[in-house]
Amino acid sequence: MGNRQKRSLFMESHRFHKGIYILPNLFTSLNVFCGFFAVILSIEGNFHLAASIIVIAGLCDGLDGKIARATRTTSRFGVEFDSLADLISFGIAPALMFYLWAMTPLGRLGWLAGFLFTICGALRLARFNTQTGTGGNEFFVGLPIPAAAGMLATTILFCDRLLLTESIPPVIFLLPVYGLSFLMVSTIRYHSFKKPHLFRRINFNVLVGVILVFIFIAAEPSIALFLFSTVYVASGPISIFRHRKVPDAVEESEIKEEEHPRVI
Repeated sequence: MGNRQKRSLFMESHRFHKGIYILPNLFTSLNVFCGFFAVILSIEGNFHLAASIIVIAGLCDGLDGKIARATRTTSRFGVEFDSLADLISFGIAPALMFYLWAMTPLGRLGWLAGFLFTICGALRLARFNTQTGTGGNEFFVGLPIPAAAGMLATTILFCDRLLLTESIPPVIFLLPVYGLSFLMVSTIRYHSFKKPHLFRRINFNVLVGVILVFIFIAAEPSIALFLFSTVYVASGPISIFRHRKVPDAVEESEIKEEEHPRVI
């Protein structure tokens, strides 16, 4: 092979390598677009579509990270760009959407709750950036901001699906906003689902279960997404009680052994 052919192959591979770096940032840009579009839709009063767009933004946010890791194109720029995109799509957009949807009758109390959600999301992202690379990626410390935004979005979809919006007092909607804000800045651990072996081999029954889940989502997307979001948000606090019960059980077993020592 001549030098000219080698040079052309190198240039082609170099261009392809540079093209790979565009993919994660492209999905991050789509994430920003979805967040901005959700803001516009919320101002226009189209809350159902705005909530759906935020769910799509969550999918884009998940894909950009997976593509970056799969193509080995992770970079500090990508981390910072992703954080800024998340603050728009999962901090500002859902807070404004939820305020305009249900909390405007509360006045200052309503928009202050929206601000609390946004600032806690920003703090959550800043803490995540400072902790990147300092530990394992099996758990998140605090509720991830996309999950918190997804909880607000799916709440709107769920209430619109069951026509519950008009029957629920606006003050009730403060509870999920304050609760999600606290969970984002807490030290409660949440599964990140970044384990490689989760996507390598699965049991046949698990595959059938996954198919049934997709059928459920396709049949009733608003109800299914709301239930999945609720389960994930609740999984963090539930795990605390589970870990607390284990030492208690150990202590009880040790006490019983002391009361009834084994005969050797």
